[in-house]
Amino acid sequence: MNKRYRLSQAAVSMIRYHFVFCPRYRRKIFLIPGVEERFKELVRQICQEKELDILAMECDKDHVHLFVEAWPQQSIPSIMKWIKGPTSHIIRNEFPQLSRVPSLWTRSYFVSTAGEVSSETIQRYVETQKTRYE
Repeated sequence: MNKRYRLSQAAVSMIRYHFVFCPRYRRKIFLIPGVEERFKELVRQICQEKELDILAMECDKDHVHLFVEAWPQQSIPSIMKWIKGPTSHIIRNEFPQLSRVPSLWTRSYFVSTAGEVSSETIQRYVETQKTRYE
């Protein structure tokens, strides 16, 4: 992955999140023809509107992996709300097999941060700050 920083008037950042989330009851919704393609299309639209960059996105039969780059003011819960809310509503309206499902996604999700350097490298850098210029 290339080192690409996001620049704004107030910050320079590289904030990357790896999300994993599932349909309620681990329903295998992505085995329904057209659901995966429509879901990915919706996520691309949402991310474009919210200025999130999709680094990777893949669906398995009963869960989603989404790797995005965000701005510092975009919170993790907001990102999940932006993606889960509209996709649930639209997919349940467009696919009759899912129309009776009260909500498509679980409330929970997994998220981890990712960057270009390891935690050990950052820790070593911070710990040696005082001794670097002596």
